[in-house]
Amino acid sequence: MKWLRRLIGPALILYSVTVIYWMFIGFGREIHTGGILKYNLVPLRTVFLFLNLGNGVALTDRLVNLIGNIVVFVPFGFMLPFIRNRLYSLTRLTLYAIFIILILEMMQMLLHVGSFDVDDLLLNLVGIWTGYSLLRFSKMNSEM
Repeated sequence: MKWLRRLIGPALILYSVTVIYWMFIGFGREIHTGGILKYNLVPLRTVFLFLNLGNGVALTDRLVNLIGNIVVFVPFGFMLPFIRNRLYSLTRLTLYAIFIILILEMMQMLLHVGSFDVDDLLLNLVGIWTGYSLLRFSKMNSEM
């Protein structure tokens, strides 16, 4: 089991760097300063926007926003508790994740490479909870 933790630690760092790249540089993003700050503080506003099929938003954009924000965070829900025992508590993992995601969302808004969207936070948490559930399920099956 120790060998797996040694492997997951570097994988977590590499994956974190990749996600940060996607959030701040990838997909043609450029860092700008100045201008109005973009944000959404109304829960599920963006989710409902992307679920509304009559608004002209391309299917690719819908999938990237809704499914992408979930899937990208699944590995964190699996890897973080695996290498940090204190994060094996769902409450601690959730609080830790909220703190980190809030910082990332605020940085996207302040650097004008995206917006602060409470729906991104919610979707990211669903991804983390999914990864955590996979970890718990895998541990439960390995103990049988």
